[in-house]
Amino acid sequence: MAFQDDRAATRSPRRKSVLGRAWKRFGNSPRVQGMIGSAAAGYIRLVGSTNRLVYEGSVDYATLDLSKPLIITMWHGQHLLVPAVRRADHRVVALISRHRDGEINAIAARKLGIGTIRGSAARDRSRVIERGGVSGFLKLRAALREGTSVTLTADLSKAVARRAGIGIIQLARASGVPIAPVALATSRRINVRSWDRTSVNLPFGRMAMVIGDYISVPADADDAAMEAKRLALEAELNRITARAYALADRRNG
Repeated sequence: MAFQDDRAATRSPRRKSVLGRAWKRFGNSPRVQGMIGSAAAGYIRLVGSTNRLVYEGSVDYATLDLSKPLIITMWHGQHLLVPAVRRADHRVVALISRHRDGEINAIAARKLGIGTIRGSAARDRSRVIERGGVSGFLKLRAALREGTSVTLTADLSKAVARRAGIGIIQLARASGVPIAPVALATSRRINVRSWDRTSVNLPFGRMAMVIGDYISVPADADDAAMEAKRLALEAELNRITARAYALADRRNG
């Protein structure tokens, strides 16, 4: 079910500017951020508890052991479902942007039992992490070395949708930890026409999770090998995403 607000095209630039300034003013308030973050956490719990979970893939999620860490990744637009399927015995930290909206996501994640590291994935090969993300990269690597799994989206924020970035491949090479591609979908959803193809997941339906084949990156991987791994991750995420939606919608099994 696709959703588009047709009124958006009719809004005047002045009205958009007023709304933007109002959101900037109130969105920076810690109290407002806390309220929205808490509400988001409550809604994610509702979605997780009222959708029947089905899963398939390279491992059995019911017995998945995270005593050995993984780099868990998915496409933008599906990441909000990760806390809904996290098992209580799974220690995970998430990479979340330093943007104002990221603060709301961080509050929601912490309330749902997921630790946070602030930063953003690199947009090109010459920058591992941008906007203060070098420290984020180092913290992600440190968490992995301490035995904690990390989760981050594979595609680049506000760039081309569903194109894997090189940063996650660099993290796998630097840490020696494999990447676990994951796809999540619900049968009841509103598909938003946004750059990242976000779905607003609704309660009282069927939730599908597909875990793809793990991707390991050797410590001595050169640029060509890194690009091959990036393309492999991209292809695997696209494959399992299509499968997750098929499972959620009861198509082809």
